Amino acid sequence: MAFRQILDEYDPGELSAFIGSRTDKDVETALASSKINESHLAALLSPAARKYLEPMAAMARKITLARFGKTIKLYSPLYVSNDCVNSCLYCGFNRTTGIPRITLSGEEIRREAEIIASTGIKNVIIVSGDNQKAFSDERLEDAVKICAEYFPMAAVEVRALPEETYRRLKNAGADGFTMFQETYVKSAYSVLHPKGPKADFYYRLSAPERAAGAGLRSIGLGALLGLEDFRTDVFFMCLHARYIAEKYWHSQVSASFPRIRASAGAFSPEKPVSDAGIIQAVSAFRLFLPDGGVNISTRETPFFRDKLIYLGATIMSAGSKTEPGGYANAREEAGQFRIEDGRSVAEFVNAVKRAGYDPVMKDWDAGLRETAP
Repeated sequence: MAFRQILDEYDPGELSAFIGSRTDKDVETALASSKINESHLAALLSPAARKYLEPMAAMARKITLARFGKTIKLYSPLYVSNDCVNSCLYCGFNRTTGIPRITLSGEEIRREAEIIASTGIKNVIIVSGDNQKAFSDERLEDAVKICAEYFPMAAVEVRALPEETYRRLKNAGADGFTMFQETYVKSAYSVLHPKGPKADFYYRLSAPERAAGAGLRSIGLGALLGLEDFRTDVFFMCLHARYIAEKYWHSQVSASFPRIRASAGAFSPEKPVSDAGIIQAVSAFRLFLPDGGVNISTRETPFFRDKLIYLGATIMSAGSKTEPGGYANAREEAGQFRIEDGRSVAEFVNAVKRAGYDPVMKDWDAGLRETAP
């Protein structure tokens, strides 16, 4: 069974109403349960659960410490192109925005990789807009090969691809995959993605299955919070993460909790999410999937990111630039979204240490591929 079949069993409107109808008793039952099921998850994401945020966060922290210890894995994104043929209403790379379009050459990608590697970061995510003509599969494969020279762990966050292409990227040196479904509510997705290849909701939805099927060992999921009711999107993301973890046991699953931030398109979310909402979402995810990674990017402020170190985060970006070539020559007007945490890698490493945690710059080596299933 593909995940789309699981998703299609739910009516988003009915689910939202069900989550909204959960009571204090439902939340207390969920918190007392040894294993969190879908009904418990709905209760933990409900408005009623807000008054239980402190015990939820405490339980999530306890599980995180037991499963991950006091560690935070660090990474940086490497944007290789912002050229895009999609019309996503919320994205700075939208084909209609007037940003400078930049696609890096192989040598420029190498320079970016050198700069990131010089900070001590050993994990990188290659990010690109969706334009086959500007940045083909072959160029993406070459970018992976370059990054594999500098980073033991290289992941891709690019357009949805066929399984065979993910397999080629794996053979070129890629170990990980990240893709946000943006919203799991198909009706809202269609409005937000009116034109371009990304308008195919189900093809994007099934991309993590193709990536995991190709053998990529790290699978990152996410919903862009604020596009729809965050409680519904996080519920579906939790089910998606569990599905991947159970069916593709050889892959490590993580979830991101990004909020809409300012971009060149000046999109304003109709359903903004508060800090308390993010804490609730992270805590519910941790209780539902104890072994899942929690990724918190530089979309969040330094103050809030530092708090999330204690509250369940296990993976965090540092020193990020969201425009192609941004590490060598910053051009913020060409970025995908505004960075809220502009601290350098060294500054963020010190913040992690001050919190009593160990910043993990490297947790994987290419030599382990020979022994991986």
